[in-house]
Amino acid sequence: MTEFDTRAVHAGQEPDAATGAVIPPLHLTSTYVQDGVGGMRNGYEYSRSGNPTRDSLQTLLADLDGGAAAYSFSSGLAAEDALLRSVLVPGARVVMGNDVYGGTHRLVNRLHVPWGVELVVVDMSDVDLVRAALDGAPATTVLWVETPTNPLMKIADVAVLAEVGHAAGALVVVDNTFASPALQQPLSLGADVVAYSTTKYLGGHSDIVGGAIVLKDPELAERVGFVQFGAGAISSPFDAWLTIRGIKTLSVRMERHSRNAQAVAEALVGDPAVERVYYPGLPDHPGHDVASRQMRGFGGMLSVALAGGADAAKRFAESTEVFALAESLGGVESLIGYPSEMTHASVKGTELAVPENVVRLSVGIEDAGDLVADVQQALRR
Repeated sequence: MTEFDTRAVHAGQEPDAATGAVIPPLHLTSTYVQDGVGGMRNGYEYSRSGNPTRDSLQTLLADLDGGAAAYSFSSGLAAEDALLRSVLVPGARVVMGNDVYGGTHRLVNRLHVPWGVELVVVDMSDVDLVRAALDGAPATTVLWVETPTNPLMKIADVAVLAEVGHAAGALVVVDNTFASPALQQPLSLGADVVAYSTTKYLGGHSDIVGGAIVLKDPELAERVGFVQFGAGAISSPFDAWLTIRGIKTLSVRMERHSRNAQAVAEALVGDPAVERVYYPGLPDHPGHDVASRQMRGFGGMLSVALAGGADAAKRFAESTEVFALAESLGGVESLIGYPSEMTHASVKGTELAVPENVVRLSVGIEDAGDLVADVQQALRR
């Protein structure tokens, strides 16, 4: 199997050996019978250390991103934390974009910085700023790239940043949550590690919470795997099974998400109530050319700045009818949020603060005409 769509359906999904079931069974068990003391059957003894359903998901994730291994966790932040625990020591440096998910910044700033880790925040679209941040960095350095970013949809050139990061001896990590492996392949562009909130597009149905790390280097993969086992923030078998189910339709969903988001973005451009639309599929987006090179589509996420300021943004977010006002993103249903007081409230007052006139839209797979009509009536209201 060589093509992405085929692997998304079949990788790690061999029919059940006992029954021939096309869909591998869900293994809802905490422990496994042993053939004598220390005699594990097929390598399983306790589901924190290994579960067939979780293993199927991890095989699938590694295959889709071209990694040596993948590990799934109980949340996206648990996945990020497991990776950081595997590589950071006191005195290490994390160089991070100035528009990353607020929870990622909070994780490093509130949990790892007090342990002795240095955090430097820069604009990842400015390569010179990244080079300066890496200059003189300690040997243990992580260059944390998010593209597209959350929520201002900035685009970072993964190939260029991987080259710059490696020249400085940094581990290059890409949060690929907004694009998903269906639209972007960071490891093939030179990154070392890919991070996901599987809650979002990989699961795709707003019914699981999970995260994953996909790694190129087998030795680092072993270290992350030990943290998964030792700290125990594993994905549950049922969440793993639902994520597998979601991935089977990932490619077709991302095509629809991207097409619908393009239609909504174009409908918002030029409206007198709108100050700016943030969507890399628009030709005048600063990162449009880079996104066109490294992505197979522009995704389902966009943000909009309202000309009327914070009050107008809040009223807009509360006036949609098809778009539901809610946290999260990446499900089949359309969602709308007010980042400065919702997803990014934890970075208010910092260099990552989101402008108060910005609203974020996760464009679902509903009828594009209905979605356009909904945002237009919300702007009128």
